[in-house]
Amino acid sequence: MSVLVDQHTRVMVQGITGREGLFHTRQMIAYGTQVVAGVTPGKGGEWADSVPVFDTCKLAVEATAANCALIFVPARFAADAMLEAADAGLPLIVCISEGVPVQDMMLVRPYLDKCGARLIGPNCPGLLTPGGAKVGIIPGHIASVGTVGVVARSGTLTYEVLHALKQAGLGTSTCVGIGGDPVNGTSFLDVLKLFEDDPLTEKVVLIGEIGGRDEEDAAAYIANNYGKPVAAFIAGQSAPAGKRMGHAGAIVEGGAGTASEKIAALKAAGVRVARHPEELPALLA
Repeated sequence: MSVLVDQHTRVMVQGITGREGLFHTRQMIAYGTQVVAGVTPGKGGEWADSVPVFDTCKLAVEATAANCALIFVPARFAADAMLEAADAGLPLIVCISEGVPVQDMMLVRPYLDKCGARLIGPNCPGLLTPGGAKVGIIPGHIASVGTVGVVARSGTLTYEVLHALKQAGLGTSTCVGIGGDPVNGTSFLDVLKLFEDDPLTEKVVLIGEIGGRDEEDAAAYIANNYGKPVAAFIAGQSAPAGKRMGHAGAIVEGGAGTASEKIAALKAAGVRVARHPEELPALLA
C-alpha cells in the first residue's frame, strides 16, 4: 500500500512546456509514473514528447481522466493554476512553485478546502512512493521500497535522509514533502494520520525546521497514543532570531518557533530526535 500516490496515479502537469516542467516530466516518466496530460494555455493540441498538451485543466481531465495535478508555473501564476485544478475536480494538487505570495495562499487554501482538494505545497519537492510513482522533483534512485514513511518541510534534507535510509537497508513506503511556506496545504499532522492508517508503514521519520507550530502540533498528536515509532530531526538549531533561513516559513519571531521548543515537544511525546540527519536510521533500528 502507499500514501497519496501509487502506480495508478494519473498525473497532469501544469506548465509542462516550460524548461523545469518538461525536464521533470521526463524524469517522472522514466521512473514509471503515468504522466497523461500537460496544460499550457495557448499550446493545446501540441505534444511535450509523448504527452498531449491541453489549453485548460478541464479539457485535460475530460480527455485523460487525470487525478493528480502537478504545478510547475511561475509564482505569479501559481494561485490561478491551483484554483483551476480544483475547479477541474482534481482531488490531489502538488505545487512545486516557489515564492507564491502569502496573500495568494490565504485565498487559495480555503477555496481548495471547500472543493475537497488536497494540496501538497507550495514550495515543496512533491511525493515519492518507491516502486510506484514519483510526483515532483524527488530523485527516484535515492530511495528503495520499504516500510518507513517520511514527511518533511525541507527538500534537500529529505533527499539526504532517503539516501541514508536506503544505505542502512531501511526502505521507504512513501515520502511526502509538504513544503516550508507559512501558508501551505497538507501539514505534518495530516500526513501522520495517513501513515497511521497505512498498514505497510511501520515507522515514521519527521523532518522539521524552525518557524511556525506544525511540529508542536504533530508532537501533541503523537503523544496521544500514536501507534507507530517516530524519529525526527529539526533543522535550524543555530539560526538567529528574526532572520529567515531558506523557506519563507523558517523564521523565529517573538521567541516562538525555535528549534529547542520543537525538540522539547517531540521528546516529551516520546519521539527520538536526532542531532544530525544521518543519525535517523539508527534511531529507527
